[in-house]
Amino acid sequence: MRIETLAVHAGHVVDVSSGAVSAPIQLSTTFERGVEGDYPRGYSYSRSDNPNRHALEEAMAALEGGAAAAAFGSGLAATAAVFQALHPGDHVLAPAEGYHGALRQLREVFLPWGLRADFVDMTDLGVLRAATRQDTKLIWTETPSNPQLGITDLGEVARIAHGVGAICACDNTWSPIVQRPLDHGVDVVVHSTTKYIGGHCDVTGGVVVAREDGDLFQRIRLNQNLVGGVPAPFDCWLTLRGLRTLPWRMRAHSENAFKVATFLAAHPRVLRVNYPGLASNAGHEIAERQMQAFSGMLSFEVEGGRDAAIAVAARTHLFIRATSLGGVESLIEHRASITGESPLTPQGLLRASIGLEHPDDLIEDLAHALG
Repeated sequence: MRIETLAVHAGHVVDVSSGAVSAPIQLSTTFERGVEGDYPRGYSYSRSDNPNRHALEEAMAALEGGAAAAAFGSGLAATAAVFQALHPGDHVLAPAEGYHGALRQLREVFLPWGLRADFVDMTDLGVLRAATRQDTKLIWTETPSNPQLGITDLGEVARIAHGVGAICACDNTWSPIVQRPLDHGVDVVVHSTTKYIGGHCDVTGGVVVAREDGDLFQRIRLNQNLVGGVPAPFDCWLTLRGLRTLPWRMRAHSENAFKVATFLAAHPRVLRVNYPGLASNAGHEIAERQMQAFSGMLSFEVEGGRDAAIAVAARTHLFIRATSLGGVESLIEHRASITGESPLTPQGLLRASIGLEHPDDLIEDLAHALG
């Protein structure tokens, strides 16, 4: 099936008891045993499994082209499950630039727990190869990167990882549907489903999708059950409802973002635009090869530094000043206010999640804000 059809039908069944086309929300925490003490319907306790979670996991595995998926209560819970599938003493390579929550989790939770890690520029394959060791067990990637949209060559990184027997994982939160890392040899894909997959800024969640249902995924599944960071049935239902329109929304997000990026690139007050859809972007050639569209995220640096950037964000009317991304409404934020002082996040940088408004209205709003 083509991706639009798959998004509508994956994980979907008509309710056998009522004929309801929209799946019921199964709020029960426990399920009836059979007369022999078994669980003939496949469910025992909602931390272990639930019909709504099962449907979401089945749909996500299908959309990413994976063998299995495990849903969690947040993107960071999904990220933690991958790190916890490793063992103390294992070596991890992570990007120098990426989602600050995941990198902070690795530094502040899993390094004290016993993992070892180096943080490198994933866009430079020479640097990555030099940092890879025989005890490297995981290469964690994120492309496009947050917040400057650096592009990592997923196929090459996967080959480097497999060359030393390591796992390659990709945070694909910014590019569901339009980028399928498993097709490029990546072993594990992680999403914060809070973002594009849920798509309406109203439900928190995360998911891990594995290319193979092997030992690694079974350790992730064990973590899901025993640590218990699972999503509620209603959260799964909402996320799955958002997923049904994901291909069409990603198409519109991508088209709008390209038009906004093109406008910003020509504005005299904008020093730099980070968007892989622009031919001038350093990672454009790789992105064009491994992405079907360039998603709805971009960032841009305005002249005048921190104060000027904050002033631009304050003068917008349609863009909402808020963290997160992937909803129908456009968001803008001064990213250094979140990440703190960092040479990787210029003080004049604004990150924008381009929503589903008419692109001309968004351009007019930014034109006004930039003065």
